[in-house]
Amino acid sequence: MSEGAIETRLENGVAAITFSHPKGNALPRQQLTRLTETIDEYGHNDDTRVILLQSSGDGAFCAGAYFGDLLAVENKEEGKHFFMGFANLINTMRTIPKLIVTRVHGRTVGGGVGLVAASDYAIATEAASVRLSELQLGIGPFVVGPAIRRKMGVQGLTALSLDAASWKSAHWAYNKELYTELMESDDDLVKRTNKLANQLARYNPLAMKEIKRAFWDDATHWDNLLEIRADISGRLLMTEYAQDKLSDIKKS
Repeated sequence: MSEGAIETRLENGVAAITFSHPKGNALPRQQLTRLTETIDEYGHNDDTRVILLQSSGDGAFCAGAYFGDLLAVENKEEGKHFFMGFANLINTMRTIPKLIVTRVHGRTVGGGVGLVAASDYAIATEAASVRLSELQLGIGPFVVGPAIRRKMGVQGLTALSLDAASWKSAHWAYNKELYTELMESDDDLVKRTNKLANQLARYNPLAMKEIKRAFWDDATHWDNLLEIRADISGRLLMTEYAQDKLSDIKKS
């Protein structure tokens, strides 16, 4: 369980993928790889019509990168490799031919915000506040930035990136179009996401494949772009400022 877990269920064309981790549903390196592989597998499964992505528990939706992995990075090459985990996840989410509906039940930070932004349709509760804390660590949201900018625009990304110490409310994120719908309660969230996923599962899969391709036709260069961004993040992670910040976290 220290590396987290991923559970799957495929029923009536809906592939439900649930990720979990004891540290606020964080995404350690191995968990990122498994989640990426699972999404890719079900995204190319002929029995899958739509993917329903969610996390476990009633606390945070996703705590983003796992600090244990960041602390273990010893050089910029390892840093790039770590951030490529998020790049690969986002690129897989955008390139699979199946639509992804994401159920956001609680707070999400950093890479978790990128995961939500890379979804095709995100539904959240009023508890689903968001934050990009990377600038506080001496790095920045470079890898997740393109996905967030695509959903929220330059001003939304700017507000989250620069006000790195603050949480933005779920209503703020909804108004900035990170979330497509906002529910009052967890029960409402489950009912609405299930209804939408089952509705999509009855539609023409070829039509959904083509509409997803149209949604993402401005992102065909992201394989190269996100690798460049991962390299930037890896280099910044090894700067004295970032290492001092990580050292402070390690001591706390």
